[in-house]
Amino acid sequence: MIKAVMRGLAATALALLPLTAPIPAHAADTLPLADAVARLQPATESRDGYTRDAFKHWNTGLDPADGCNTRNEVLLDEAVEPPAVGPGCRLTGGRWWSYYDATWVSSASGLDIDHMVPLAEAWDSGASTWTPARREAYANDQGAATSLIAVTARSNRSKADQDPAQWLPPAADAHCRYVAEWVGTKLRWNLTADDAELAALSEAAEACPERTVTYELAP
Repeated sequence: MIKAVMRGLAATALALLPLTAPIPAHAADTLPLADAVARLQPATESRDGYTRDAFKHWNTGLDPADGCNTRNEVLLDEAVEPPAVGPGCRLTGGRWWSYYDATWVSSASGLDIDHMVPLAEAWDSGASTWTPARREAYANDQGAATSLIAVTARSNRSKADQDPAQWLPPAADAHCRYVAEWVGTKLRWNLTADDAELAALSEAAEACPERTVTYELAP
């Protein structure tokens, strides 16, 4: 009788386990750049219906209590020399390295926060089917250090919404890093790539045999 009761309690506990056990986080994956490019799903891109307003940004960031929006949180996180933070999260001083064009920047106003994969490109590559909440999460993604990058306004506006088949950073030494971060961002968000983009990424991977890509699927 006692054994039967114990077996019943154990079965009940096992039945409840899936409801109470924490869902494991996605593990980060690291692989050679060429293998990461091969993981991208090919697809034809379409910009039908795109509007920048479909991606709400900047929101209140990781810590709504700090008074800083996503843009300023990224600036604080990437500062080589931290700026002073005033009322309303006004940043003064500080120093940043813009790796796109190998330039030091000493004023937050001289920086843009670049979406590694631009919003329009994300739309073309699958984000058009997402919910508004997921597009907001993408546009403010601080879960991966490579999703949002502080760079000179000049380099960011030169890039605009172009993919690596059309644009690479002015600093040649930055190309391998940039392509790896682009591929990692696309894999993180399960975004596709068109034929011209895949060809450019494959060519870059051949030129960067030692480069690896580390990414974790977005929640």
